[in-house]
Amino acid sequence: MLAGLARDGGLYLPAEWPLFSKAEIAALKGKPYREVAYRVMQPFVGNTFDEMTFRRLIAEAYASFDVADVAPLKPLDDNLHLLELFHGPTLAFKDVALQLLGLMLDRTLSQRHAHATIVGATSGDTGSAAIEAVRDRRTIDIFMLHPRGRVSEVQRRQMTTVLAPNVHNIAVQGTFDDCQDLAKACFNDLDFRDRHALTAVNSINFARVMAQIVYYFWAALKLGAPDKPVAFAVPSGNFGNVYAGYAAKQMGLPVSHFVIATNTNDILARFFETGTMTASEVVPTYSPSMDIQISSNFERLLFDLYGRDGRALADAMTAFRATGTLKVGANALGNVREVFDAGRLDDDGTLAAIASCRKRYGETLDPHTAVGYAVAQQHRRDPSVPMVVLATAHPAKFPDAVQKATGERPVLPPRLADLYQRTERVDGLPNDVAALKELIDDRMAALESRPRVRT
Repeated sequence: MLAGLARDGGLYLPAEWPLFSKAEIAALKGKPYREVAYRVMQPFVGNTFDEMTFRRLIAEAYASFDVADVAPLKPLDDNLHLLELFHGPTLAFKDVALQLLGLMLDRTLSQRHAHATIVGATSGDTGSAAIEAVRDRRTIDIFMLHPRGRVSEVQRRQMTTVLAPNVHNIAVQGTFDDCQDLAKACFNDLDFRDRHALTAVNSINFARVMAQIVYYFWAALKLGAPDKPVAFAVPSGNFGNVYAGYAAKQMGLPVSHFVIATNTNDILARFFETGTMTASEVVPTYSPSMDIQISSNFERLLFDLYGRDGRALADAMTAFRATGTLKVGANALGNVREVFDAGRLDDDGTLAAIASCRKRYGETLDPHTAVGYAVAQQHRRDPSVPMVVLATAHPAKFPDAVQKATGERPVLPPRLADLYQRTERVDGLPNDVAALKELIDDRMAALESRPRVRT
């Protein structure tokens, strides 16, 4: 949790998955979200927090959500359901994990009388959720990079209008992939990493994935698990959200399959079609949080496809960085296709899906959820198996696209009604790691000396 990214540049994974029996899953039926969360996450947490403390952190994390259920499941028809993950403080699914992660980090650092520095990259939603989770905390400073001009205005303002002294927003001249590379470069400079006690809250931090596993259990329990299987459709850019579902399946949850829904930046869809991952230029779309070509969490799935051979995967990823291409064997591809389907939707299709869902069901979708909604229906294997589409953001976060599709502009909740009038604060930087490190060095030097945690 404190390190985020491993010191050799790799991603952390459990050595083995905790396995829930059918009886243990059945025992969670009817339990409130907070109880399901505790039971699902406790095997990962171990003795890091005692039971009373961990339950309190979970309760505090979800007290800021607008609904008691945290992630309400809304039926449409034809065995199709929406899992609404946008009822947290920043109106996106990232809140479900980051509200808890922020509290876990703060608790641990406070106990150690220590301080850590978050360096992260965002394609839109992670940034605001992470900032909201750690704002004004003396134990943490956060430097959040976003691609300038490539997030929605609401997404940008949710970050840049937080004027807390420990919040530092950086607009990078480049793409999300560029931001992600800059953040990783900071972690890979071990002297810099140690000097500022760097940690990560992107989904490269396994604690993020851990907290997202919960809502897969929650939704499946609502729809008949463990006696009946469930399918999930997940709008995906960085692969963290759908990987959490894969983790739930590894833990014993009866999932028939996952549908990975991508926009025009369809590197994941092309991989599952061909077995070859080929990076191309990032294209701006109406669903900017998915405007990604290099999906960090996909390495975690590739680890399994490479026979859990870390060295072989490291070599393959090094070659991918150099050539832009990675290919897996037919056997590995066949195995993964048993679990995953994938499809794509362009901007015209996204607008059409928003309009169609609004007309048919009276539900207004944000562009990312619309991609999931449309692709889910293209890849249903068995209509008798419930299909859950993850609704990843509130439509008001992307008002221009929604208005274009429906003719109506969605309204922000009352607590954000003045968002467009709030003062913004942001630093602009070129796509240059030296410039980023200099900014962080200067900003941290200006703060009073505080103890640092060694991760």
